[in-house]
Amino acid sequence: MLEGTHTALVTPFKGGKVDEDALRRLVREQVEAGIDGLVPCGSTGESATLDHGEHETVIGITLEEAAGRAKVIAGTGSNSTSEAVALTRFAAAAGADAALLISPYYNKPTQEGHVRHYTAVAEAVDIPIIVYNIPGRTGVNMAPETIAEMARVPNIAGLKEASGSLDHAMRVMQLCGDEFTVLSGDDPLTLPLMAVGARGVIAVTANLRPARMKEMVEAAAAGRAEEALAIHRELLPLMQAMTLETNPIPAKAAMAMTGRMTDEIRLPLTPMTEEGRKQLGRVLAEQGLL
Repeated sequence: MLEGTHTALVTPFKGGKVDEDALRRLVREQVEAGIDGLVPCGSTGESATLDHGEHETVIGITLEEAAGRAKVIAGTGSNSTSEAVALTRFAAAAGADAALLISPYYNKPTQEGHVRHYTAVAEAVDIPIIVYNIPGRTGVNMAPETIAEMARVPNIAGLKEASGSLDHAMRVMQLCGDEFTVLSGDDPLTLPLMAVGARGVIAVTANLRPARMKEMVEAAAAGRAEEALAIHRELLPLMQAMTLETNPIPAKAAMAMTGRMTDEIRLPLTPMTEEGRKQLGRVLAEQGLL
């Protein structure tokens, strides 16, 4: 269920509020492109600046528009365990297929603290939980042994891996076995990670080119190495452009430049710089998106 290509959805804003119409259009576009899954309210969706009502609205709209045609993996992470439990309980009750939880940021818990945090959430719901390891945002790298301990909890089902280390990912897969799903959380590393056993991606780039991202992942999964590599090379400039500035600044700018929504973003993030827009515009033009 967790395999394949999943889009880390941006959250459209307009006049300081969630742009519900733009969000609905985005979800429909993704579903029509054949995407396997949708991830609302992740870091790409600016979850840290959504209040609880907005969080519920974004997840609800995604579920409504997906209508079972794509899996919905709701972002429900928090650096407060009780808040993470509450958000995940809402997502489960609303009908989400799974939940994605970033490891607690700022608190810098110990490895044992991470295990207890995720176990508390997993024991509170009956949907699969995906652990999200992204030390660049949280300040702590979850050790492979820690993730393996979590994997023994029945509904902790997978990992979104964004440490940037193939060694880390391979050690996780070695310790956790085939029943535990590893997904890339770093678009440019998706193909290398799949070569060593990952089963897909939660991708920022898929906001812009969902069908092509899916084609790359499917080719890699089927062992069509040359085809997968060709698509990877085609998409790589766009993947790299998504990191010109802090995610999701480039993604939102690109969505605005291609006419899908405004580029409104919430503080403390700021709109993309003019130099960044010039670089991004060149890539979008090369990709045939302008």
